[in-house]
Amino acid sequence: MTLKDIRSVIDGFDATRAQMENLAETGQDFANEGARVQTRVASLHPKRLALTVSDLVEETATTRTLRLTGDAGTLPPFLAGQYVNLFVTVDGVETARPFAISSAPQERGHYDLTVRKIAGGFVSPWLVEGLQVGAKVSSSGPMGSFYVNPIHHGDDLVFLAGGSGVAPAISMIRDIAARRLPVKFHLIYGSRQTDDVIFQRELSELDAACDFLTLTQVISEPNDAFQGRTGFIDAALISEVCGEMANKTVYLCGPPAMNAACAKELKDVGVTNKRLHIEANGPPVDPTARGGWPSGVAAHQNVTVTVNGKGSFETTAGEPLLNALEKAGYQVENACRSGECSLCRIKILSGDVFNPSEAKLRQSDRRFGWVHSCVAYATSDVEILL
Repeated sequence: MTLKDIRSVIDGFDATRAQMENLAETGQDFANEGARVQTRVASLHPKRLALTVSDLVEETATTRTLRLTGDAGTLPPFLAGQYVNLFVTVDGVETARPFAISSAPQERGHYDLTVRKIAGGFVSPWLVEGLQVGAKVSSSGPMGSFYVNPIHHGDDLVFLAGGSGVAPAISMIRDIAARRLPVKFHLIYGSRQTDDVIFQRELSELDAACDFLTLTQVISEPNDAFQGRTGFIDAALISEVCGEMANKTVYLCGPPAMNAACAKELKDVGVTNKRLHIEANGPPVDPTARGGWPSGVAAHQNVTVTVNGKGSFETTAGEPLLNALEKAGYQVENACRSGECSLCRIKILSGDVFNPSEAKLRQSDRRFGWVHSCVAYATSDVEILL
């Protein structure tokens, strides 16, 4: 009796083994399959996508959705909640920013990226106010681990969103509705003002039409006419609208300050780290307020960054090294710009660098001096290796 190979539980294993045996019989092997495999992998996980801005939709006074169509046709698939890294040139500076895809995965002809203008920002004001239909841009392929995993996350889901952090949430909701997944999804969405609620009409319509969806909106700075919930998302509100939280999976996406505050509130109502998934939205707004920032160093303090063998430039202690490098004309591979993916790693040869909690550094990184430049801050003159 032949025992079944335990690897047969892996989807596609038996078919692949049968193909290998057939190729062996005919005197062939997989050596000639390399180009086909590379082409297939590139179509699913491209390094760069050539895109055209086919439409611009004004969502609020500070937010608009960019509809991006692939110049080569159908775009690679993605999971609701994932993002792409958008590469642009602003004022002569080549840079990139990650944006969650707000369209549903079922839409393969375009990606929608919903962008909110950040006061004092470098890229978002240009995307909201300066980008025109017909413009050519490029992006990475879809990436990220912030998505619904039915096997591990269960069927009782809560999403806490703030501002443009609702973009991955609307993609998840659209996907669940299209696939009719047997889950419960409670969106708690915080906004500053009543006229700055993104997807207001669609969210209300989905809430009325979809049994799986519960919508709770919270306004922190309401006008006199507003009669809904006000204030901030805290433990009391979460407990009131969601009930027992122990067996729920929670997704959290908003400004860094909101993420930090809500993570603490969720812990207070019994949500464990295992059941909490946080999508960071960039580096800390004020790194000098973080624990561990060196005393006596101001955010505006000038520092010199020397790129080993390539030159040097001036920046300030409060600017992420990745941003400073791009403005000085140095290109560093990057994707998340929030400390997680590690593509932007650089080596610190000398000098002092502050790494906030967002920097998901490995032990080996710390031992050999590597940092994630998107959330690394030079607090003295430094020399680096790209």
